[in-house]
Amino acid sequence: MEFDSKAYIDEYIARARVAQEAFEKISQEQVDEAVKVIGKVVYDNAEFLAEIAVEETAMGNVPDKIAKNKQKSKIIWNNLKGKKSRGILDTDETTGITRIAKPVGVVAAITPCTNPIVTPMSNSMFALKCGNAIIITPHHKAIKCSTKAVELMNAELAKIGMPENLIQILDVQSRENTRNLISAADVVVATGGAGMVNAAYSSGRPALGVGAGNVQCIIDEGYDFKEAVPKIITGRTFDYGIICSGEQSVICPESDFDSIMAEFEAHGGYVVKDEAELEAIRGALFEDGKPNRHSVGQSPENIAKLAGIQIPEGTKIIVATAEATADVDPLGGEKMAPVITAYKYKTLEEGVNIARENLEKEGKGHSVSFHSDSEEHIEYVGKELCVSRFVINQVCASSAGGSFYNGLAPTNTLGCGSWGHNSISENLDYKHLMNVSRIARYMPDNYVPTDEELWG
Repeated sequence: MEFDSKAYIDEYIARARVAQEAFEKISQEQVDEAVKVIGKVVYDNAEFLAEIAVEETAMGNVPDKIAKNKQKSKIIWNNLKGKKSRGILDTDETTGITRIAKPVGVVAAITPCTNPIVTPMSNSMFALKCGNAIIITPHHKAIKCSTKAVELMNAELAKIGMPENLIQILDVQSRENTRNLISAADVVVATGGAGMVNAAYSSGRPALGVGAGNVQCIIDEGYDFKEAVPKIITGRTFDYGIICSGEQSVICPESDFDSIMAEFEAHGGYVVKDEAELEAIRGALFEDGKPNRHSVGQSPENIAKLAGIQIPEGTKIIVATAEATADVDPLGGEKMAPVITAYKYKTLEEGVNIARENLEKEGKGHSVSFHSDSEEHIEYVGKELCVSRFVINQVCASSAGGSFYNGLAPTNTLGCGSWGHNSISENLDYKHLMNVSRIARYMPDNYVPTDEELWG
């Protein structure tokens, strides 16, 4: 008998609507308890979930995935706890507007193989926070680990008496099933490759997707590069480079370039200067200008083997020196591995232009990392480059998605605005999965200006 994808998805949607209708009636306190147990079960099972994710996807490494599972669950719950998301939110005495939170309904979430645990977790936390049900369609390379994560979440929800089927995950993964799901849900959240994000925006439903990453990291002239370099290495090497917010290019003042390269070497970097080795690295990372799938989320040793070059034992990061930006050299684009491209600039304006050229080719709208003590320079970079996040003096890989030490909303889905063909230019948060009704009161005492005051 031929598989009926539409009927298959219709069953998921029907179960979700029953669950959502029951969930909509419960209190804010019960909602928050449901959100909390989702994060807590990932925190408590961080090691196990990291191990099965690496085993199935063959990307990244277990220690970093453990850290990611623990940190993301903590910071997202910390951000959500205590915030109103049910019923009356507030009343503005000046405007007379009362805001009332309502669910969006059934959320469809497309989740990636690069973050197969924390993205289903955060999407589920955001959805339930606003009284919604969610159906997840996982990447085909991460079905088992994503499904196990959802099973653990559902077991905890059942313990506290939540409606069944608040969180579902497709057990048959196919493009047809994903298309049918995203065209039947009320809102779509897409985290992954450009193809999936474009499909979400073409679904006929409101969609929240993300653009490509290619984080340009600039070190300001005069800034203590010994402070910056270890942070940059941490960001570029985290989970073997598969984080979309990981640093991709380091743009250095020419006066300090050699010293900065020496600092990379002192912290486990292998600096590639030989043109033959550079070409070998290009060949290992890219095929026809696109990431070589065999390089994605691999260790420096494996990248060196792919390239056929020798690197010192214990190398943490490969630094590829470059003269040309991404229009000419693919090394200026996104690299899903612990390899960073190094550039030098004479003036900050020139450094910003290098970043701009790389971003125009790939990653426009996503994030920039800047290491500087100058507020004037920070504002200059902020005004000049078209990205949604500027992460200052931090590890971008673990900070652009929110942290305890900045004000960005903790998430795993980073919007890139119209620059990245996205509907939001900020981090996806629970508020994006909330409808808001507004009561508009008659305000007879409001001042009405005369025509002369308006146009005179």
